[in-house]
Amino acid sequence: MKKLVNAPRAVVGEMLEGLVSLSPEQALLEGESVVIRADIPADVHRREVAVLSGGGSGHEPAHAGYVGSGMLHAAVAGDVFTSPSTDAVLAAIRAVAGPAGALLVVKNYTGDRLNFGLAAELARAEGIPTEVVIVADDVALRDTVEPERRRGIAGTVLVHKVAGAASASGASLAEVARAAAATAAALGTMGVGLGACTVPAAGRPGFTLGEGEMELGLGIHGEQGVRRVPLQPADALVDTLLATILEDRRIGSGDRVALLVNGLGGTPPMELAIIARRALAVLRERGVLVERAWSGSFLTALEMPGCSLTLLRVDDERLRWLDAATTAPAWPRNGRIAPARRIQPVAPAPSPSGAVNVAHPEMVRFKQAALAIADAFEAAEPRLTELDSAAGDGDLGISLARGAAALRALPESSWSSPTRALTAIGNAMRRSIGGSSGPFYATALLRAARHLAEGRQDATAWAEAFLAGVEAVAELGGARPGDRTMLDALRPAADTFAHELKAGRSPAEAWEACVLAAEMGAEATTRMKPRLGRASYLGERALGVPDAGAVAAVVWLKSLSQSIA
Repeated sequence: MKKLVNAPRAVVGEMLEGLVSLSPEQALLEGESVVIRADIPADVHRREVAVLSGGGSGHEPAHAGYVGSGMLHAAVAGDVFTSPSTDAVLAAIRAVAGPAGALLVVKNYTGDRLNFGLAAELARAEGIPTEVVIVADDVALRDTVEPERRRGIAGTVLVHKVAGAASASGASLAEVARAAAATAAALGTMGVGLGACTVPAAGRPGFTLGEGEMELGLGIHGEQGVRRVPLQPADALVDTLLATILEDRRIGSGDRVALLVNGLGGTPPMELAIIARRALAVLRERGVLVERAWSGSFLTALEMPGCSLTLLRVDDERLRWLDAATTAPAWPRNGRIAPARRIQPVAPAPSPSGAVNVAHPEMVRFKQAALAIADAFEAAEPRLTELDSAAGDGDLGISLARGAAALRALPESSWSSPTRALTAIGNAMRRSIGGSSGPFYATALLRAARHLAEGRQDATAWAEAFLAGVEAVAELGGARPGDRTMLDALRPAADTFAHELKAGRSPAEAWEACVLAAEMGAEATTRMKPRLGRASYLGERALGVPDAGAVAAVVWLKSLSQSIA
């Protein structure tokens, strides 16, 4: 287990100290694992209805992240995945509540219900009006337990928001409790886990999953789901989750909802955005009106990879509570979305001039040579991915495969002349290949095209265009031979081709020597310490593996041998 902690027993206290240090609107309750608002009036008669929540730690940013005006007045933290004590909850109630009373928002777990429930009884005995609202939004358990015994999961955050906003408006305890209970009853949530999390005190994952498996319908405490199923693509998974929520909550065409896409702690924003994209599309296809939507990590399970989807029925009043201002540090923006995905049309590129003569035999051979490069890039994708993963970000193989697809998709008009073809290929590389390879290849091809357009197009002119393209790469990236880049293959290849032609060799012989020089240059990179690019961060750790960009250059140079012969 690798975690950035000092000691398992100190995790919760040190975490709360860090969170409060970053949030000027918050304070720690002395001697307790409780975060409270820093602006609680000393005069208890000036206090509004206090909204409290909490539970085991490990769900960050819940619950402390939602302490702020317009949301929670206090959050009570237990040990990781363990309910806080009754005394801690009671101390929190005393610290923030007054005659207006307190509302406890409790997730439906036995420990939380017992400790928060007992604390409520003790608070009432002390004269503090206290109500409890239980959140049980996990629809995955619909065929397992009665509705009132379902778990409380990510939808709890929306109950926090509604209750806090109602309290800030000056509503009474009965009104705040009624708004919170109605919100809890209108929620449906379902989650999926792609792997387990590790509780610091345990030191090992709670369960294991195969590479092709996932847990469907899991809670927020590192436990297994309702059932283990084969791994699904994101869209299919969203369809499964939404189908269950929509059926259970009886949401259909014309209904108004808020959508919460929640990461469980180990899911990057990229994947959550893909989930949100599909969820919005499905809901719109079904005629469900998505009034608000949020995507992010709101209630997590340590570092568990996975997500949950929550749907909340809304009306105008509930939307006002969701839209109301809050200083809670973890609450996101207002959640307003466009009625449909906006797509701005791209300004068309200027059309190339010149006559189109695709049928010319030389251009037929030119196109065949270009398609041979595409074949070579696709065949080399696994190897280039492996090499780039060793010293880069691992995307070179798939990037060049995208370039190959773009090359094949060029219209026939692109193949009317070498200049037009090189320009079209360069633009296609620019648009389809991400990272540094796209700009490098595009710059080289565009420079070579301009060079050929200026005069003759014999073998010597092609050698000069090759040199011009390589020089363009050097100018753009600032690299030189010996820096462990594609130039370590391209520069000796271009120099050798020009030299051999000048020495009287045939184009085929010169190209054979050119490819050999490129192969030797790429091989030499295994002994070079990188000085540019992402590989430079590895220093000597990159030694022993050839540079992926240099190897890619060899791939396309080699693929042209038959065409030139």
